[in-house]
Amino acid sequence: MQTRLADFIRDTPEGQEADAILRKCVHCGFCTATCPTYQLLGDELDGPRGRIYLIKQVLEGQEVTEKTRLHLDRCLTCRSCETTCPSGVQYHRLLDIGRAVVETRAPRPLGQRVFHRALCTVLPNRRVFETALKVGRLIRPFLQAALAEKLHTPAPAKPRPAPQRHTRRVILLEGCVQPGLAPRINAAAVRVLDRVGIGIVREEKKKAGCCGTLRYHLNDQQGGLDDMRANIDAWWPAVQAGTEAILVTASACAVQVKEYGHLLRHDPAYAERAARISALARDVAEVVAGEEAAIVAALVHARGRSAVPAPLRVAFHSPCTLQHGQNIRGVVERLLAAAGYTLTPVADGHLCCGSAGAYSLTQPELSRQLRDNRLAALEAGKPEVIVTANIGCLNHLAADTATPVRHWIELLDESLGED
Repeated sequence: MQTRLADFIRDTPEGQEADAILRKCVHCGFCTATCPTYQLLGDELDGPRGRIYLIKQVLEGQEVTEKTRLHLDRCLTCRSCETTCPSGVQYHRLLDIGRAVVETRAPRPLGQRVFHRALCTVLPNRRVFETALKVGRLIRPFLQAALAEKLHTPAPAKPRPAPQRHTRRVILLEGCVQPGLAPRINAAAVRVLDRVGIGIVREEKKKAGCCGTLRYHLNDQQGGLDDMRANIDAWWPAVQAGTEAILVTASACAVQVKEYGHLLRHDPAYAERAARISALARDVAEVVAGEEAAIVAALVHARGRSAVPAPLRVAFHSPCTLQHGQNIRGVVERLLAAAGYTLTPVADGHLCCGSAGAYSLTQPELSRQLRDNRLAALEAGKPEVIVTANIGCLNHLAADTATPVRHWIELLDESLGED
């Protein structure tokens, strides 16, 4: 694709990156076949190829309109198009750059600005979010449906094991919304890792918080970068002390931490450390898969004990951030099969459930349609439980089904039983 970027962005780092991405696109249209919003709406401008043209026009200095912003807002950033693209177009980075320009050149109506600011203030701040969550659960009957359905009461978490002096240690990203919505997930991960001799580094002073994805993808990109810098500062003492990895149990957060190095590459104070953090970032699926032999041995031992629950029929929803963002495919399924679970078939497993961070709040109608389609596919095999790898997907799917929805690490933890 030929480009003539406007003066305001041509010689900036973002402009140079966007230009290189645009020039890779050959207009083939393969991406439209796997784009969830194009499949729903059938509009070229609601598919990756059409959005690429819109961003190109914006970066070449053409007028930015509310219509431009609408079509970019409708994108889930699921990155299914990147998996499909034969030319290796890094669409999500082009989208981030284009959205940032659109945000400044076509300001949102006041109501949208206030709503986005509220989301950017509440969601990434764990203390504020958990307080708001408690209040929301009390007044749930009076809230709008799109918000009320998110306010489940979490199942209590089993206690984490007492800290052990394991030689191998990892940092655990606790997250911002996950501890309030599903505290059992990280607790299960800690127990599984403890079984294979991996301990958790305890942060002593500064605490890590939101990975940065919530603010960054709500177009408060500077706020998102600040969240990333704060995490780097919090983790750096443990990194210097030789921690093995930065473990993340939410796939959306994992893909974001893996991009710290790229996003902060022009920050002289953080570039080197950010690259090191990204190199250490691991989705929990990667860490557990690395210990597969020990896990399988523990599972074989556990099967002889009556305390271990009977295996279930399981439907696995692979989050976009796991399969497209991190290119991790088949790992969770293999681990669940090793634990004795029966995996049911799921059609169109590459498609998004409609959660996509705050998308279910900013685009509720499209989000619900996508969820309906995913639940139909997930429940077609009559599973006893649906499992996933991301808190956003879990909470979104659970809001509209009677089938339990859980994180896959919880099932693995239960299969291992008590020590």
